[in-house]
Amino acid sequence: MKIPHEKEASNAYLKFLQTKGAAAGTLYKRSVFLDKLTANLAGKALERTEYRQALDATIKTIAADDKHDCLNTAREFYPFWMNDIKAIAAFQFHYGFDIQSIQWKPLPTSLKLLTDNLDTEKFSRQENQVLDAYSRALFGAGAEKSLVDTRIKLAKVILICLRDAPIENNKSYRKAVDITLPLFNINEIKQLFLVVVREFYYFWSGDSDAPSKISRSR
Repeated sequence: MKIPHEKEASNAYLKFLQTKGAAAGTLYKRSVFLDKLTANLAGKALERTEYRQALDATIKTIAADDKHDCLNTAREFYPFWMNDIKAIAAFQFHYGFDIQSIQWKPLPTSLKLLTDNLDTEKFSRQENQVLDAYSRALFGAGAEKSLVDTRIKLAKVILICLRDAPIENNKSYRKAVDITLPLFNINEIKQLFLVVVREFYYFWSGDSDAPSKISRSR
């Protein structure tokens, strides 16, 4: 009997992790998550939308403390499921377990707690400088004031979630996002949040080319 594509992809990904020295416990945890994800991917067309919908359905069944690791696994597994040979080759070349990866995780919260006091929340001088730069870039790209206001509010949510991070780097940013993303129940707002996540990172990280990263889609 022919092995389903999603199972072949899962086997290839786990075998890859094994060649990179992943511990047995890591392999087991990821295989358990992939069993759930691939069940939702069964028979689906190899399209990003199908993958996102399957992932959204799967992540709802995952405990809050495990969501970050599962989302990271989903990102890594995606090119294997898509059978993207070039992406897999690049992934294999650059991949490595970061033994110095920070263990910090943002404290669990709710979207209501994060947004209720945004208008009165005090931000540091540095935080305000980043927010102002992002706001100017949005206006410069032609965004209307209502959209700018909404994106700035979402950027403030990210900053609040990052405040107790011991190290400010791409890993802490990703962890904050992974913890926050499941709080959004309305898909349209969730997708806008992901746009802000991508755009705002460049401002937060001090990239001099950050204004050029603004999405032109409205």
